[in-house]
Amino acid sequence: MDDAALRRILEEAKTIAVVGCSKDPAKDAHRIPKYLQIQGYRIIPVNPTADEILGEKAYPSLEAVPAPYDVVDIFRPSSDVPPIVDQAIPGPASTIWMQLGIRHPEAAAKAEAAGKRVVQNRCMMREHARLFGKELLE
Repeated sequence: MDDAALRRILEEAKTIAVVGCSKDPAKDAHRIPKYLQIQGYRIIPVNPTADEILGEKAYPSLEAVPAPYDVVDIFRPSSDVPPIVDQAIPGPASTIWMQLGIRHPEAAAKAEAAGKRVVQNRCMMREHARLFGKELLE
């Protein structure tokens, strides 16, 4: 995916459902959603072991999220991606984003066939900071 397409996704998105969002501030799955929240995105944490993360109510699955969301950001191992994509396909998000180190070509092809944009193996924070000239949250 080229920079223009990434920029368009990041400009159009307002709400991001973060699957695997962590309660632990030391983990990337907490730090990166926090950065995105600071940049003005609404974060919806999806984590079955949490009630609240980053001041937002957490949900056990994408299917349980009542609010509309624009992007599904995945912080789970690549092997966990297919069922997440299966939940995301009928959902409202136009984009499924797999964080750095996460990829699943078959699930990506299935999502694209269903009309979703797919980003694999890229950090949403790093791409946002690079494209919009922002400081990374270390």
